Amino acid sequence: MAIRDITKDGNPILRKKCREVDVFDEKLHKLLDDMKDTLKKADGVGLAAPQVGIMKRICIILYEDFFIELVNPVITKTSGEDVGPEGCLSCPGKSCNVKRPTQLTCVYQTRNGNKKEIEVKDFIARIFCHEIDHLDGILFYDKEFKK
Repeated sequence: MAIRDITKDGNPILRKKCREVDVFDEKLHKLLDDMKDTLKKADGVGLAAPQVGIMKRICIILYEDFFIELVNPVITKTSGEDVGPEGCLSCPGKSCNVKRPTQLTCVYQTRNGNKKEIEVKDFIARIFCHEIDHLDGILFYDKEFKK
C-alpha cells in the first residue's frame, strides 16, 4: 500500500466527470487500499479517486474508524436539509457553508462488484454528498450557501 499525492484545487482533473468502473480486479483493490492509507495520513473523512488523479467513480469514507468503499455510487433518494460547514483535502484553507440533505440512500458496488444499498443520515450523509460530487467535477464551494 502507498500514500498518494492529493490533487489540489486548480488542477483541471477535479472538474471532470469520472468514468464508471467496469473491471473489479487487484488494480482496483490496490487503489482502494492506497486511498485508505492516503486518507488516514491526511486525517480526513472522505476521499474520491479524482483527488488522487484517477478518473474513476470511486470514493471512500472514514466514519468512526470504519471505512466505506463506494464504487459507482449513485444517490437514489434524499430527504431533509441542513446547512453546515465543509472543507476539502483538495482545497486547503478554504471552507464555507453548504446545504445538504440530512438523509440519503445510495446504491453502489463493492471492490468485488457486488451491488449494495446503504441509508445514512446527518454528518455521514454530508460526507457521501461531498465525495460523490467530486465524481462529477463539483467542488463543495460551488454549492456555497448564502443567505
